[in-house]
Amino acid sequence: MGKYLRKIGLVFLILLFGQTLIGQEKKLGKAEDQYNRYEYIDAQETYLKIIKKGYKDADLLKNLANSYYFNSQFEDAQKWYKELIDTYPKEIEPEYYFRYAQTLKSAERYDEADQYMEKFTQLADQDQRVKLYNDEPDYLERIDFQSGRFEIENSSINSSFTDFGTAFFGRFVVFSSSRDTLMFKKTLHQWNNEAFLDLFQAEYNPTNGELSEIQKFNSTINSKFHESTPIFSKDGRTVYFTRNNFIKRKIGRDKKGTNKLQIYRSYKNSQGGWTTPQNLSFNSDEYSTAHPALSTDGKTLYFSSDMPGGQGDSDLYKIAINGDGSFGEPQNLGERINTEGKETFPFISDNGDLYFASNGHIGLGGLDVYVTNLDPQTDEEKLVVNVGKPVNSPQDDFAFIVDNGSKRGYFSSNRDGGRGSDDIYSFLQLEDLRSFCEIEISGLTTDKDTSELLPGTKISVYDSSNNVVESIVVGEDGKYIFEKLKCGSKYFVRAEKDEYVTLEKLVNTPGETQTLDTPLALEKRIKSAEVGDDLAKVLALKPIYFDFDQSYIREDASIELAKVIEVMNEYPKMKIEVRSHTDSHGDDAYNMQLSERRAKSTVAYMVEKGVASDRLTGKGFGETESVNDCGNGSNCSKDDYQLNRRSEFIIIK
Repeated sequence: MGKYLRKIGLVFLILLFGQTLIGQEKKLGKAEDQYNRYEYIDAQETYLKIIKKGYKDADLLKNLANSYYFNSQFEDAQKWYKELIDTYPKEIEPEYYFRYAQTLKSAERYDEADQYMEKFTQLADQDQRVKLYNDEPDYLERIDFQSGRFEIENSSINSSFTDFGTAFFGRFVVFSSSRDTLMFKKTLHQWNNEAFLDLFQAEYNPTNGELSEIQKFNSTINSKFHESTPIFSKDGRTVYFTRNNFIKRKIGRDKKGTNKLQIYRSYKNSQGGWTTPQNLSFNSDEYSTAHPALSTDGKTLYFSSDMPGGQGDSDLYKIAINGDGSFGEPQNLGERINTEGKETFPFISDNGDLYFASNGHIGLGGLDVYVTNLDPQTDEEKLVVNVGKPVNSPQDDFAFIVDNGSKRGYFSSNRDGGRGSDDIYSFLQLEDLRSFCEIEISGLTTDKDTSELLPGTKISVYDSSNNVVESIVVGEDGKYIFEKLKCGSKYFVRAEKDEYVTLEKLVNTPGETQTLDTPLALEKRIKSAEVGDDLAKVLALKPIYFDFDQSYIREDASIELAKVIEVMNEYPKMKIEVRSHTDSHGDDAYNMQLSERRAKSTVAYMVEKGVASDRLTGKGFGETESVNDCGNGSNCSKDDYQLNRRSEFIIIK
């Protein structure tokens, strides 16, 4: 009897276990269907129930973590990605290291995030995001460099629901919101369990950016599904916007039964209303097109899409708008802009810059806002630049628009401290994008005659307004380096050292990042000078000229005399005789008198500048000590005659 009961019990357990397995498989199948239909809230609930029953595997954790990640619920996503990576390290693709790193960034744990980015780079070396990460290991510093250029404020139009995606429209700003739709429509979008979006408009004050007088945009445009991210033509008579695939009261679905996003167009009619929205020719049931933007001339439409042939979750595309309103073929914007991640929410400013949101370019976490030039002419203009804080945060930041005239605009974010799940933030741009173009000026400091290194030399760089940018003292290697100087600018590099003549060089920096080798070879003030030597030769002075038949000190002569005075100040016991000479032109006696006047004028000038009179004597020699054969009656060249018109500064003590 006992054996019989045990057999019955065993059979019962087997049947119970089988039923449990069947039940789990059904729940897993249900959860996977929900996940594949982007019903992330429902999928999360189903997966969590399965886990509570004690079942987990790699695929379940992947989908559960992704359902939070794609909904920007980064804290929950981080928890399940960590368990996935820790428990099933051999069953995950490289992408999961990238996503986990993103969730760590959202918690501002950047050092940890970088560790997992390193793992990602090791496993996905052909990925565009790996190249970007390797090219910018100092990405936080680069983001900080661009930060502080905006003043931001949580807009007064925000509600406790979702508000995002603004567009300028004459004296209005049009935006997307799920406000008040729950009062009339109980339908919830199963992606995030929130009400569907409609377009609203608010009056725009361009002076201070304030928005007021909110009202529904237009009943012809708004439907029972999502409408969002509009863009208007310059004349305000055409609007493009994003909507669920819904036309003529019919819902479009892909092969899996999923309703995708599409771009629609509507025109202003003669009564001032809007025509029935048109489904555009490049839309498809099988992929999404969303978030339109217009070029400055209105002839090109930009948008985001996950259409086949792209690089990532969604890419940015452009398409020509023909004169008759038809369209050309979509063109992917390429790997300079698109990555294997998500690029979305494009906007073209009046000066032709492309702003967009991305989680593939290296940022602070979630989606960040980036900017690049659509028609780059230089290497710097090709850069895709993170616009910095406070526009960007560790959470999702997107849908950036700006009026270049007023420097005011809006962006959207789900950052902490908002009123709803997504909020609209207004901003004032205080400063244009800062240039990353940097110049390095460096070189060796040496003795001009011996080529020996000159440690201890003070090197300073001055800007064009003669302000000191930086000063250093050269070390034993004789080398100086000035980094991070501006491109396309004028600098003066000055070298100063005791017993040497101060040297200054003008450096005009080019328009692209370069290292400029600028050696500095200094001359000694006194080069083994002795009694009887001419300081003019020792110091390699330029000729000291006087105007014809004059003896006053000219400005160019004063520069050379300053060098003689500097040496005499350094050697207070030195005495010199100033000797003035003329050429052979003119009367001999007159030339003698003229040279005497010039010698005395030179001595008087030096006394006036602080040299004691008892250290100076002056004497004129006229044309009596010619240095060549250009005396009276000669027929020499102008240059040969000039050699005799000279001043000497002979050391007599």
